[in-house]
Amino acid sequence: MIESWLIDDGSTAPVSLETVLEVLQARIGRGQLETWLSSSSGRALAVVTNTERAMVMLLEEEGDPGEHAVDPGANGSSEGFMLASGQHDEYPNEDTVPIGEAFRIVDHIVSKGSWPPDARWVADR
Repeated sequence: MIESWLIDDGSTAPVSLETVLEVLQARIGRGQLETWLSSSSGRALAVVTNTERAMVMLLEEEGDPGEHAVDPGANGSSEGFMLASGQHDEYPNEDTVPIGEAFRIVDHIVSKGSWPPDARWVADR
């Protein structure tokens, strides 16, 4: 059984596989640059973006340091990652991915339950 996912914004209805990217893009368009999704199996998927790059994290359970998508060899760092708390973060570009890649990764995790086979990621455990 494929797990279902909820946007952690008080929603009680699962986000459909067909609309998860539309929902994510709409939230970013409204300036909501941090999005957490929780799965029916207890996992969490986070996307924090500055609209150009994104930190994508997958956690197996509460308290898990998780895994995050990487862009090996990317130079520099980017700022403008605004958390829901109002905190502004800056991340090395190698610890984030271009926004299009982030959408592809999220789509695959939500639909298949795992990282895309060709995605680069590291475990933070």
